Amino acid sequence: MLTCVIFNPTAKGDKARHFRRQLDAVAHEAALLLTSGPGDAERLAAQAVQDGYETIVAAGGDGTLNEVVNGLAREPGALAGVRLGVLPLGSVNVFARELGLPLRFAGGWQTILQGREIRVDLPRAEWGRSGERQVRYFCQLGGAGLDARAIELVDWSLKKRIGSLAYILAGIKALGEPAATILVSGEGWEASGELVLLGSGQRYGGGFQLFPDARLGDGQLHGCVFPRTNWATLARVGPALLLRRRLPETAVRRFHGKTLTLRSDREVPFEVDGELAGRLPVTFHVEPQRLRVIVS
Repeated sequence: MLTCVIFNPTAKGDKARHFRRQLDAVAHEAALLLTSGPGDAERLAAQAVQDGYETIVAAGGDGTLNEVVNGLAREPGALAGVRLGVLPLGSVNVFARELGLPLRFAGGWQTILQGREIRVDLPRAEWGRSGERQVRYFCQLGGAGLDARAIELVDWSLKKRIGSLAYILAGIKALGEPAATILVSGEGWEASGELVLLGSGQRYGGGFQLFPDARLGDGQLHGCVFPRTNWATLARVGPALLLRRRLPETAVRRFHGKTLTLRSDREVPFEVDGELAGRLPVTFHVEPQRLRVIVS
């Protein structure tokens, strides 16, 4: 079975260089395709499909993985004929943790070689005016409000030095800004708040279990709405997140559905898989069990 690895050589500095040496040692088992900038992983994934690769491995962080998935999703027939492998190399690796994949190279590569696969849901976001509609697929999570604004404010040179702590610092900065109200609506219901988070799996960010009822293949998007995003809310939910890695249920309103629409009367950013995507309004959809993923 033809296999290629799409590798982000700039991911996490020394770890990436060590990873490169390990990949070179298995070069006889897979082709190695290197990215050189934003968008490269998506282009390389699409080209790999055209070149006949049947297993395409994303080696990098959640951003690299997101690009690879979008490259597959945009190629006709690729989702049915190609398997996705994941070698986690980023700061957070939410999707890999959700799947229970090994975080070290040796275990991760052995998982790829064994080739056991499952099918998981493939969510997508659609936004933009008529005639300018944009679509972005994602693996694990999305959000609008504070979290997306924090991503917008991240100092990327700082992130390379201190990893996920850079997101926390950006979040504190975003917390000091005036918050907009977001309306989220589904099939026969609606809710409003200042922060909306959603996911196809249970985890968000650094392993927090925000959506305990979610499963990657249940055909639903699961989410929660925070009525307010201020220091009082942080004081209320922070201890539970740090100690139990879960939200107190009284702090949020939960929802789920196959299609979810987010709107606001102000400029509100949204993100998918930890990458800034665009501005509201946006509609999220889920394509049940469309993605073939290699697991342990």
